Amino acid sequence: MASSDNLPPPNLIVKTEYQGRGAFVDDGGIGDALAFFLLLYNAVKATQAREFGMSMPLDDGLRRLRELCLNAAFERRNKVILIGNGGSSAIASHMATDYSKNGGIRAVALNDAPTLTCLGNDFGIDEIFAKQLAFYAFPGDVVIIVSSSGKSGNIIRAAEQAFSMGLDLVTFSGMNPDNLLRSKGMLSFYVPAKDYGLVELAHLALLHSIVSVQS
Repeated sequence: MASSDNLPPPNLIVKTEYQGRGAFVDDGGIGDALAFFLLLYNAVKATQAREFGMSMPLDDGLRRLRELCLNAAFERRNKVILIGNGGSSAIASHMATDYSKNGGIRAVALNDAPTLTCLGNDFGIDEIFAKQLAFYAFPGDVVIIVSSSGKSGNIIRAAEQAFSMGLDLVTFSGMNPDNLLRSKGMLSFYVPAKDYGLVELAHLALLHSIVSVQS
């Protein structure tokens, strides 16, 4: 039997769990621009959703996320808090605005620059989000943490803080399927891709669906 090691893996392979080479939608490389967009479609489609560690269909996971956000905003008069670093921070701001303006969902992003630099200077960068949750979060709030790698120290600390406060925690991650953030969320979404652009855009598309899709 010929070894498969010398054969390029298919670009569009979809698996439910990590199985080494071929477990990522972009294992065969990205190629040209049109291939990137096709891979983005497949990255969204291949996203793995879990609730309390149990796998669930992606559609069900997104409906559950929408339910959490709507319940927090309208039934409990609470809010959605979005957290992320770098590009994920931009996603957090984008979605906090869209959820508030287009979805009527009270939402904020914890990325005010003076606050971040103050907390980073006084407590260390790993505490910049955890401290804000301690300051501003209330029981009944939903916390959405977005991270391509799912391994940054300040992201993990924020997840731990949310858990310690009994907040509803939702995580979005990618790259390593065993990333620590993925295991922290009550509800988690994992994008099986290695390219930052694919993971970030997939996260953005999935989060957008909460206000763009009405069922």
